[in-house]
Amino acid sequence: MSYKFKDSDLEQLARITFNSADKNIYNLQLQQLYEQRKSMHPNSFCKYGSKVFSQSDEDGITFEICRRLGIHNGFFIEFGVDDGKENNTLSLLANKWSGFWFGGLDLAIDVNKSKRLKFKKIWITRDNILGLAKEALSNFSKTEVDLISLDLDGNDFYLVSELLKNKINPKIFIVEYNGKFMPPIQFKIDYDEKHQWKSDDYYGASITSFYDLFNKNDYKLICCNAATGANAFFVRNEFATEFSDVPNDVKDIYVTPNFNLLNYWGHKVSTRTLEKIILE
Repeated sequence: MSYKFKDSDLEQLARITFNSADKNIYNLQLQQLYEQRKSMHPNSFCKYGSKVFSQSDEDGITFEICRRLGIHNGFFIEFGVDDGKENNTLSLLANKWSGFWFGGLDLAIDVNKSKRLKFKKIWITRDNILGLAKEALSNFSKTEVDLISLDLDGNDFYLVSELLKNKINPKIFIVEYNGKFMPPIQFKIDYDEKHQWKSDDYYGASITSFYDLFNKNDYKLICCNAATGANAFFVRNEFATEFSDVPNDVKDIYVTPNFNLLNYWGHKVSTRTLEKIILE
């Protein structure tokens, strides 16, 4: 059974949110609740969560999975990278990986001089995503990708399905799920090439829908991130023996959503930091 906060926990957070002007106290309470989500979750893999450049604690989970798989200086593709200052693969670049970013926004810095990172500004659809993946592989003379991350706030299920059915099978696949819909609920939005998220609950797909999709394509669900309950991590079944500590039931891996993002992680990202990482 997945862990849920007691009502008293949430009531205490609500009082601090609305009655206290002290941001430091508010962030401390959020941090305590986050640590509780990690320590009390039935999936002990949540404990590896930590932030470098991800939205919350996704980086630490990624690094532990890579450590167990023995991946060094790997190759990634990320679909949906915002402006490049906060995503799931910038930390991998900092660890000497190479890869390709695709997204609909301009980046905060010019990456044209980078030897390890390529970027293409484009609206990603079911019709073009396979071609984009092949373009990324071709640009780096790769036949296989170690990690794919996809977070596009909408048609994610259909885009992932398109990649998997065309044998784009990374060792690690990170997807955003719609945490509102707990197991065993099956939910996915209707495909709409022009879909744009309206900051409501009509986006993506439930963890169960993703679980079934990946299960049919020989993947194992490893973890959902404890901080926000937004990202799910899958690995190919051939590596399942490296994760004997992970529960087998999706209910014991699912994490409830938490939309109160912490501000205690550290200082804002400087473009000089990005240049140091990307252009070296």
